[in-house]
Amino acid sequence: MSAYVWLLIAAVVLPASYFAWSLIAVDRTSSRLIRSRLQAVGEGPVNDVATGPSLLTRIARRFTPNSYALRLDQILAKAGRPASMPLERLLTLKPLAALGGGLLVLVLGGARPGAGLFLALVLAGVAYFLPDLLVYNNGIKRQATIEKDLPNVLDQLLISVEAGLGFEAAVARVGANGSGPLAEELVRTLQDIQAGRSRREAYRALADRSTVPDLRSFVGAVIQADIQGLAIARILKPQAEQMRIKRKLRAEEKAMKLPVAVIFPLILFIFPPLFIIILGPAIINAIATFAGK
Repeated sequence: MSAYVWLLIAAVVLPASYFAWSLIAVDRTSSRLIRSRLQAVGEGPVNDVATGPSLLTRIARRFTPNSYALRLDQILAKAGRPASMPLERLLTLKPLAALGGGLLVLVLGGARPGAGLFLALVLAGVAYFLPDLLVYNNGIKRQATIEKDLPNVLDQLLISVEAGLGFEAAVARVGANGSGPLAEELVRTLQDIQAGRSRREAYRALADRSTVPDLRSFVGAVIQADIQGLAIARILKPQAEQMRIKRKLRAEEKAMKLPVAVIFPLILFIFPPLFIIILGPAIINAIATFAGK
């Protein structure tokens, strides 16, 4: 093969290798957590020589619109900011994936330049936005898990507060003993408060990181109770009862939708084999009878 072909193959293999490395590499979690907390309390970005952005990251950030970068940051926040895919790595990965996908089509479909160029552009666009879709899908699953765990967490908070603990101590206990994205969000809220953020700002940030309406309603009630000086137990009890009722209604709604969801698999995959088994012998006998005449 010529040097040009080897160059195209390298242009495909190198982005794929970088993508695999970005999935399995381990970040410096503690330093990144400290920088994010300092940014949250208004200290601004913290960069040093050891953790500064790479050349590819700076180039990708330079050619990415700020509005689009902010949108990606919001999607990552809804997905819990996975350690293997921070914003800088996502911005660097997207153009490399698009370049690799386009060059792969050009290498495989070089016999037809016109169609190959069109397919290369299409695949480059798909590869560019594919990381966004994956992160967005993870965010949707994470928010669904938060909505599912919220009633149980509110019950645990209510029991802890009625047992004599303060609200933040109850939140710390539930976050330490619990598991899942909601417990992680509670722990992060307490870390924001310990980093110097006010309680109301930390609670509002918790609501902003989620798309669950019930969690936003609960956070709004807690903030209102903090402003008016109300006892938190008087707020938690109706909130917990309301969440249990909503969970029961959601379960009943899913049960009512189940027959409608079963219709399409029933028509497409169950009825045709059933008709073949029942009517097949009769049709064969009828064909044989008419053929004998």
